[in-house]
Amino acid sequence: MNMPNIPLAGVIGSPIAQSKSPQVHRHWLKTYGIAGHYIPMDVSTDNLEEVVRALPKMGFVGANVTLPHKEKIMSIADLVTDRAILIGAANTLIFRKDGKIHADNTDGYGFLENLKIGAPNWSPKSGPAAVLGAGGAARAVIASLLDAGVPEILLSNRTRVRAEKLKADFGNRLRIFDWVQAGNMMEHAALVVNTTSLGMIGKGAMRVPLDGLNAATVVTDLVYAPLKTNLLETAEQVGCVTVDGLGMLLHQAVPAFERWFGTRPEVDRATRAAALR
Repeated sequence: MNMPNIPLAGVIGSPIAQSKSPQVHRHWLKTYGIAGHYIPMDVSTDNLEEVVRALPKMGFVGANVTLPHKEKIMSIADLVTDRAILIGAANTLIFRKDGKIHADNTDGYGFLENLKIGAPNWSPKSGPAAVLGAGGAARAVIASLLDAGVPEILLSNRTRVRAEKLKADFGNRLRIFDWVQAGNMMEHAALVVNTTSLGMIGKGAMRVPLDGLNAATVVTDLVYAPLKTNLLETAEQVGCVTVDGLGMLLHQAVPAFERWFGTRPEVDRATRAAALR
């Protein structure tokens, strides 16, 4: 009797021990009674292509890709989605039956889903979004906000030249502010998004003045360690609706899990608890 293959998936990065993805995917595999495995893989840049090309031969149906490989993986994949090209990075690989490696980016999707659930009254049309940071996460956030119909992105980054690069890529709906003006920028925003690592455990503090926030502004932070950053705490005191960063991590995993294992998982309290274990 032929036994079906057990589907394998995992996350590739370096370092990788800090990733919460294994806890989340294993929780879903167990919850939905799926015979599959999800493992962390610490892979150096030099070995990336060799490892990725070998995975389908070992029964892998796909993989997540995290730092520092999200850009390099684009040149290794055979097919890359439009949104991954726009963002300039991929975080999800699907190993197709025809042998081709398909790369996608679900970060923007995860960001928007988290925002919709955490701030159901927020509407893209409600006004400009102020974005702090100009790295890979900012690109995913900006692409998803523009796609959703946000009229204008107010962008500030510690090094202005990186913000200018995003304006060149995304166009005139972006307005750049110097980092010293980041606090003032928030006064005009219906949504404030921190995509920097400022406020994260072990990183620098968020020193941007927050007195420009008003109670009508929705504030979200991509940092989820700690869950309640100084930015979110201050925003809460002002009366803002706040959305923590853990949900983005959970929601970006949903489309990948569905593609790999054939079941669309639900992000619920138990999923959050699994990620925080």
